[in-house]
Amino acid sequence: MAEAKRRQAPIAGARGAHIVVIEGRYYDHLNDMLREGATAAITAAGAEFEIITLPGALEIPVAMAIRAEQQPKPDGFVALGVVMRGETTHYDIVSVQANRALIDYATTNAMPFGNAILTVENEAQAEARANPARGDKGGDAARAALMLVALKRGAGR
Repeated sequence: MAEAKRRQAPIAGARGAHIVVIEGRYYDHLNDMLREGATAAITAAGAEFEIITLPGALEIPVAMAIRAEQQPKPDGFVALGVVMRGETTHYDIVSVQANRALIDYATTNAMPFGNAILTVENEAQAEARANPARGDKGGDAARAALMLVALKRGAGR
């Protein structure tokens, strides 16, 4: 897998943010890696987090909408999960609908959000993307959410 070389500068303006990490935990070992990357990035930015665990990716948008209305109000969200192609069209439905609903909610509500719902063909692809020492998509999603939190707070303009 060819990975872009990203500069990981400190995220100013997100210190003290409350980030809700929602994981659709269908593949435990892969979710462990995504979670490790996400929580490390949140902690490195001086933010705090809570974790909501659900059975799969399709439940994540509903949980995001519910949790956004509860106290303490979150500053942002990170979605973690793995949708792996199988023998049926279920992959297409879950991958498209979960992501569409998340983007729609985040955009409509100006909610900072980072997405690491991996849509992959096989476990090797998922592992390469989830592993914090390789693809670190969990960390990338957390950093995206934190950057949007900073932007919403007026930092980085």
